[in-house]
Amino acid sequence: MHTLKIGLEIHTQLKTARKLFSLSHNNTSNLLTKPNSQVSFFDVSLPGSQPRLNPQAIVCALKCAIGMNCRVNAVSKFDRKHYFYGDQPLGYQITQRYHAIANDGKVLLTKRYDGLAEDRSIGIEQIQLEQDTGRSLYKLDNGTTDIDFNRSNIPLVEMVTRPDFNDIEQVRAFIKKYTKMLQNYDICTGELETGAIRVDVNVNIDQFQRIELKNIPTTSAIVNAIRYEYKRQCQVVDNGGSIDEVETRGWDGKKTYRLRSKEDSIDYRYMPDPELPAIKLDLEDVMPKLKQSLPMSVEDKMERLIKQYGLKLRDVNILMNDPELLEYYLDLYEEVVTKKGLSNPINWLVHDFLGCLTKSEKEFSRDLFPIREFSGFLELIEDGTLTKQNGKLLMMHLMNNKKDQAVPIRELVESFGMKSVGGDGEELREICRKVIRENEAIVRDIVEKKKRGKMNYLVGMCMRESGGRVDAGAVKKELASELEKWRPLE
Repeated sequence: MHTLKIGLEIHTQLKTARKLFSLSHNNTSNLLTKPNSQVSFFDVSLPGSQPRLNPQAIVCALKCAIGMNCRVNAVSKFDRKHYFYGDQPLGYQITQRYHAIANDGKVLLTKRYDGLAEDRSIGIEQIQLEQDTGRSLYKLDNGTTDIDFNRSNIPLVEMVTRPDFNDIEQVRAFIKKYTKMLQNYDICTGELETGAIRVDVNVNIDQFQRIELKNIPTTSAIVNAIRYEYKRQCQVVDNGGSIDEVETRGWDGKKTYRLRSKEDSIDYRYMPDPELPAIKLDLEDVMPKLKQSLPMSVEDKMERLIKQYGLKLRDVNILMNDPELLEYYLDLYEEVVTKKGLSNPINWLVHDFLGCLTKSEKEFSRDLFPIREFSGFLELIEDGTLTKQNGKLLMMHLMNNKKDQAVPIRELVESFGMKSVGGDGEELREICRKVIRENEAIVRDIVEKKKRGKMNYLVGMCMRESGGRVDAGAVKKELASELEKWRPLE
């Protein structure tokens, strides 16, 4: 069994109003924006243009450093990383090679919050500010390449971990935790699919040289690429080979493939950027104020949801994966529980509502089922006007027919014939008696042979007979009462 070591290099686009060194709008959803429509002179390196640092990017980098428990440096400096490529018109990238904004962090992955078999501490080497490049658009039909400079000069932080991961699930948990932190502190959208977060992975076994995996678009792809590369390296060594050179490999969805070796690697000729002054921070003044301005940490929010709202960890994780969904839940709880004294709406939200979204192939939006309508809906469930079965049908209808949300919900229930049959009403009693008369063989098994499991069949038949307007618990109670009085026909 070979020892696995993994390190990560994560590039994160920052949610600033402007780009890092120009006044162009920073549209982090630029994949949907018209190409080259968010570009300033400096972004395309027109002669005479000079960089001007965006202080908002510094704040985002500092928040990331706090989230990663890093040591923030009082002085940090920019360097030039030289290379020639079509999407980098400057001929170099402005980064922080030698004097990064933060170093020496630590992130604890835990059994409780991250679902790991055991706690694991991951060291953070450094966090550095740098500019993004343009985006190359390859045209297969004619073999040409277009460049979209909307992404050029968008502010990034590059976060480099130490090779402290020894299990693939730790990597998955770390990326998830990092993404939640970014969203919680409003640093980044946290979207891997749009390139807002881009992850490079360093993998090596035993004491052999590391292999860098680049251009991996999603968390699942990252996991699969690591798994494949680990097996590949093990096979090389087990067959008598050795991995003695640093190599960069890509991922095609099925296997890794060679991009370049150490001999082919680029000499970036790093040098200090003479056009940008050092970033000098009064840490005793800046850091306490910034920490005070931040919301509570992800772990503290999770504990609050568990203790104050009585949620299960599984449901907490669902809410924490979507900040808008979490805000919606808190607003719904305030309306339903605090103001109206009804039951906690968590099950209806994360299981039924999100289930309806999946079936309807819709993305979450609070406009799909506004708080007021959801609250009225839950009132009908709680007072017995609407059964859970019909409630799910009505929820799906309302999500897909917004015009009906303007109609009072009680009127809708009446017009659709969904009003439940009372638990102690004559209608329910007649339904149960009819089902008993029509299923004498089943009734005999229940009463005479004590096959209680067949009671569920009768309950289902009653539910069908009523069109879902009866509560299953009320049906069971009424059936039990009727079966006690049942006598076989002579």
